[in-house]
Amino acid sequence: MNNYFQFKQFRIEQGQTAMKVCTDSCIFGAYVQPKPQVRSVLDIGTGTGLLSLMLAQRLCTDVLPEMYIDAVEIDEKAYEQACQNVAASPWTDRVRVHHQAIQAYAQSSDQTYDFIITNPPFFENHLKTQHKAQNQALHSESLSFDELLTAITQLLNKEGTLAVLLPVYQMEQFAQKATNVGLHLTQSLRIHNHPNKRDFRMIAYFERAAIQHPPKQELFIRDAHQQYTPAFIALLKDYYLHL
Repeated sequence: MNNYFQFKQFRIEQGQTAMKVCTDSCIFGAYVQPKPQVRSVLDIGTGTGLLSLMLAQRLCTDVLPEMYIDAVEIDEKAYEQACQNVAASPWTDRVRVHHQAIQAYAQSSDQTYDFIITNPPFFENHLKTQHKAQNQALHSESLSFDELLTAITQLLNKEGTLAVLLPVYQMEQFAQKATNVGLHLTQSLRIHNHPNKRDFRMIAYFERAAIQHPPKQELFIRDAHQQYTPAFIALLKDYYLHL
């Protein structure tokens, strides 16, 4: 695997991080669409800085000079890699990377955000790898859903939106816990590798105002002939070099 991933407008160096660029994270970054009035974004567990830079490409324009993104990362190596990637990007003055656990960040920050995005750790009681950083990124002992939601309720504006990427089963657990703290599912996307495969990831929006019948969408990455679907190409064409 390469130690970098080249996008059309930026490059992700990933040699120091446990979690590499993956298709579902790229779908997440391309799919989420903050409301037009959004001026502040928080990326929880930024890793390489991928999601922050994907959002910066769309949001941090001359039309919105006040737009900024804060990215929080607990792992030191990942934090350093994210800083490197942001510094080499066109949005170095718009994305700020913080080396801190989100629990501590929420306690110390007086800032709230219009939009929060996160791909949190999701494994519980699963076998771990020999790599501490990968365990921290994947396993929820370092950041449980309850702890994450406590931080989010402190940091999310009253009318703000939370966007989350998780496997489907874990999303169901997260959605129930979110409802318990007053955050309601308002939109979802189920991601399939191809038509013969079950959905393996889910993107969901949460807001404080509940709605009836939240819209549900599906995305297939490849068709029955293992070719990228038109929907996938349309979603990633502004980011992937070879689409």
